[in-house]
Amino acid sequence: MKLFVASAFALAVAQAVQAAPAPLALSGGWSRPAAAGTNGVGYLSIANRGAKPDAVVAVETPLASRVDMHSMSMAGGVMSMQKVDRVAVPAGGQAAFGPGGHHMMLMGLTRALKVGDKVPLTVTFASGAKLKADLTVALGPPSS
Repeated sequence: MKLFVASAFALAVAQAVQAAPAPLALSGGWSRPAAAGTNGVGYLSIANRGAKPDAVVAVETPLASRVDMHSMSMAGGVMSMQKVDRVAVPAGGQAAFGPGGHHMMLMGLTRALKVGDKVPLTVTFASGAKLKADLTVALGPPSS
């Protein structure tokens, strides 16, 4: 009987752990069309349902030689783009890669990106978490 109770308890704990939502989630990923050999762009949203802040520290795709993270800013009527090493994702909050703000530059595309294509990404966080997502190539952001 003790073995049965212990087994039932272990199973309940395992199911509770599996049912708990992951603290980090990616959504709304998209990219614009681009020619092979040029640079593309990537956008997505990141939700952090956890109690600890995190940060995006790297992004990879097999369709580009590298992915850089950039921020855009406006100063004196001039828009500028700056490479960043990390993008903060606050605890209980979110971060966005979108037009006019943080974005991912897909440097040295290995093939053309056409409307409807999918661009696979792996996003690495300071915590060590790695999430996979696809960017859908489109002329604009997905409708909500």
